[in-house]
Order: sequence, then structure tokens, then C-alpha cells
Amino acid sequence: MTPLPRRGLYAITAAADTEPARLAGRVSVAIDGGAAMIQYRAKNRTYDDRYTAASLLLDLCRARRVPLIVNDDPALAAGIGADGVHVGRDDGDARSARRILGDRCIVGVSCYDRLDSAIAAAGDGATYVAFGSFFASPTKPCAVPAPVRLLSDARAKLDLPIVAIGGITARNGAALIEAGADFLAAIDGVFGGDGVEHAARGYAALFS
Repeated sequence: MTPLPRRGLYAITAAADTEPARLAGRVSVAIDGGAAMIQYRAKNRTYDDRYTAASLLLDLCRARRVPLIVNDDPALAAGIGADGVHVGRDDGDARSARRILGDRCIVGVSCYDRLDSAIAAAGDGATYVAFGSFFASPTKPCAVPAPVRLLSDARAKLDLPIVAIGGITARNGAALIEAGADFLAAIDGVFGGDGVEHAARGYAALFS
């Protein structure tokens, strides 16, 4: 297993990148740009398609010593031997994910705008918690907004890494790090165009 890094860019794959070889190429370039962690997120794809793509990404990420996290699907994460899983409100809790994946795997939990949910997730064995959306997001335009002060409140209450997500760019991300975020998660900000490495470098520079 590749351990959770201390901080950095958490790059999440885009739904448009469905062809495995192209996806792997773009993820590799994101790592070149400084992505510290990768999440494989593929909605509305068959299990076989997701298994093929996630397995390819795992080989790539292992070679680069970057953790690969699978979105929403503990069974797929266990099936390929991924470094961990990220679960939302409809995917079960950290405790149930750990029953499938074991104690050594990374388990991230979406907590949206709820500090109480993050405290509960910590008690259930989460490795990290994620809050957002902090800014308008093209991926989830109807997401509940989260105030920046939530990050500092969480930092005071929790001894877990904190991920910020939702409309984050290299221009607005510094304030979230200052407020307490250990990771900035981005989908379109990294994979939304052709300049993936350049985009990743913009985020990574915020942590230097």
C-alpha cells in the first residue's frame, strides 16, 4: 500500500476521460505536475470498464508512489487492491468500508458542510475527511455550499487530514490551505483541458 501523503493536490479523474490508455496518460501527466494523490471517479460506467481502467491506474500510481483512491465503490477498490476508497453519504460509512478493505487502507469520507459528520467519520475510522463545495462547481452545480471557516473549525476539532473540494482553482485555493485544508481536490481544474501538467503545477505550487 502507498501511504497517504502529508498534503498536496488531490487530482480526481474526469468523467469525459473514459478510454483507459488516454486516462492513464493524463493521470501520469498530472503526477508529473505534482499531484500527490489520485482518485478514480467514473460514474455510469460498467463494473468491467471501471475495473480495467482502475487496474491500469493502480499500476501507474504504484510505479510513481502515489496513492490511488477509488470513488464510491469499496468492492472495486478491494477487487483491484487499491490504496483506498472515498465514500459519500450514499456509499456506506468508514466502518463498513474498512470491513471490506481492511485496516491498512485509506478511507476518505465526504462530509459536505457538516462538522458533526466529520467527527462521526473520525470515530468510525476515516483516514481523512472532505468538505465542500467551497466554490461553484461545474461537476456538482447543486452542491451545498460550505463556508471557508468550516476548515478552521474542523482543524480545531479533528486530528485527521482535511480535504477541500468544489470549484477550487490555483487562484482561490490558497485561502483554503490557510484556513486548514491539507489537500485541495480538483477535477475540471486539472483534467478539464489539455494543459494537465501545467494545471497541476499551479495547484502544487500553493503547497510549496
